[in-house]
Amino acid sequence: MPKKRHTAEEIIGKLREADVLLAQGRKVADVAKALAVTEVTYYRWRQEYGGMKVSQAKRLKELER
Repeated sequence: MPKKRHTAEEIIGKLREADVLLAQGRKVADVAKALAVTEVTYYRWRQEYGGMKVSQAKRLKELER
């Protein structure tokens, strides 16, 4: 199965969903499973995109190109 590349909008959305699940007391492993990503991916996304808005994430991706 090929790897899925998530857009910045998808990542921000999943991180917001993760925040809700974590606030409900769920563990990071359970949250990652609910988002269909690994824990490593979750933590990498959190480090790279944590606290960003969608427009900021789009700008970051444009600058990286």
